[in-house]
Amino acid sequence: MIVWDEGVQDYNQARTKACARLGASGFGDMPGNVEVEAALKAWLKLFATNDDKARLAWLRTTALDAMRFFGRFDPRLVGSVLKGTAGEYSAIQLHLFSDDVEAVAIEMLNHRIRYQAITRRQSRRQPQGIPGFALEWDGVPVEVLVFPVDGLRVSPPSPIDGKPMQRASREKVARLLQDGEARKTG
Repeated sequence: MIVWDEGVQDYNQARTKACARLGASGFGDMPGNVEVEAALKAWLKLFATNDDKARLAWLRTTALDAMRFFGRFDPRLVGSVLKGTAGEYSAIQLHLFSDDVEAVAIEMLNHRIRYQAITRRQSRRQPQGIPGFALEWDGVPVEVLVFPVDGLRVSPPSPIDGKPMQRASREKVARLLQDGEARKTG
C-alpha cells in the first residue's frame, strides 16, 4: 500500500503512482479519497504490528507534549495521528489559533525551537493558504498551522471527504492514549 509503505499522504499522488505502476491510463475507475482511507483503516486493522501500534501511541504522546507547549494557542491535533492511520513517515499536524502569527513564532524563538515558515491551502477552493510552521519535536516532524482565533469554531473541510475536519483537544488526545493503554492491559 503506497500510502503506508512509502508515506505518501496525498491520496491523489498515491493514486497517480498506483496507476503508473499498473500501467493504467485513466482515473475513471480509481477509488476516491474516502475509499482509499477506508481501505487503509481496514488494512491496519488486519496487519498493524505491535510496533506500528506503539509508534502511533508515541506520536500521540509527542503530539500531546507539543500541544502543552503551544497551550496558549488552543492547539488541536488533526490528520493521521488523530485518525490512527499515521505510519513511519507521518508528521504530527496541529492547528493553533491566534490573530497574531508572529506571536507563535516568537514563542518558538524564545524557547530556541528551530522552525521554517510554511503556507498550506486547506482546499482547492481556498485561494490563499494558511500560515504556519514546520519544525521537529523530539525528532518528529510537526506541521503547525495558525488560524485566526475565530477559526476555532469552524473546522476547514477535510481533504478526504469535504466535511469539517476532525480536531482533537489535549483532553481528547489524552483520552485516546488512555483508551489505547486500557486495551493493552484489558
